[in-house]
Amino acid sequence: MNLYEYSGKEIFRKFQIPVPDGYVITSAAELKPYTSPVVVKSQVLIGGRGKSGGIKFAKDQASLDQAVKDLMGSKVRGFTVNKLLIEQMLDIKKEFYLSITLNRSERKPMLICSASGGVEIETVPEEQIFRKSIDPITGYSDFIGREAAKFMKFDENLSKQLRSILSKLYDVFVHYDCELVEINPLVMNGDGRLIAADAKVIIDSDSTYRHPEFPKDDPERTPLELEAQSKGYAFVELDGIIGVIANGAGLTMATLDALLLHKGKPRNFLDLGGTDSTDIVVEAFDLVLKAKPRAILVNIFGGVTKCDTVASGIVEAKKKFGISQHIVVRLSGVRENEGREILKQNGIDAFSEMMPAVEKVVSLAGGA
Repeated sequence: MNLYEYSGKEIFRKFQIPVPDGYVITSAAELKPYTSPVVVKSQVLIGGRGKSGGIKFAKDQASLDQAVKDLMGSKVRGFTVNKLLIEQMLDIKKEFYLSITLNRSERKPMLICSASGGVEIETVPEEQIFRKSIDPITGYSDFIGREAAKFMKFDENLSKQLRSILSKLYDVFVHYDCELVEINPLVMNGDGRLIAADAKVIIDSDSTYRHPEFPKDDPERTPLELEAQSKGYAFVELDGIIGVIANGAGLTMATLDALLLHKGKPRNFLDLGGTDSTDIVVEAFDLVLKAKPRAILVNIFGGVTKCDTVASGIVEAKKKFGISQHIVVRLSGVRENEGREILKQNGIDAFSEMMPAVEKVVSLAGGA
């Protein structure tokens, strides 16, 4: 779960990481009177908001009113702006980069920092980046912060501030089961204080049950994806025309790749998982049909999932929902012959190999 900037800063504030003063509005009526220069930030889950016109600066009431009017309800790279963060404008003297992320290869948290902040870390030369794995058993220690401060060439004052922020940032990372906590930029203002000018917090979605304070509606998911999640399906909406139902994440991804290879555009990713229930198959069709595909491809390799069970579920779904779209099925594995016979009797194309099924559904859907 990717949190909005304002939510990340609320967490930082709770853990006493310095952040600018600010407040969130959802309409112009909530705007407070102008008292000092502010930054108006669109709350959307993308990077590079400034370059995309999603951040404006206001140095009087008129420019503040205009900034809110321009941004509220606008689109920033396709994302609608429903919330704005009105925040104290900082006197920025220098920008740095700071994050703790999950190093999956080492299975440890990793500290990353650089004296080059305010830009994507991927664009910074490797020799300008400090990386340090943190043992999850012993946790963060002050010597790690001292190494980072030395790499950044900080004086004693900045080093002390950095070490304090790092310790608290690690506490955030552990407490909220994070995959990433990032400050970019971490700025030094005119009086030499380090302040988190931005906040990016990504929480492991599998841990959200431990954090009821966060809304269950993931802002990155569509309503249909949220419905599928509530019913236990791995489902992602895409921008194509061919609905996809397969079993197993690997086979589902391979199905999407095969469609694209044959110039067919998938409308969704739906992993049926391992099941021997026709009801689960019917429910999967209900979700895919709500995405309004032009045709539907079902790709099943039967093991735990029995091919004849899936076939019976497909027939039941076709009758229940009055499906008019073409359905093409690939069945291979346990009871595949029985499954293909069930489909054949109900006028549904069934194949034993994936590629012929892919070619058929692309043809029926009318290409990309």
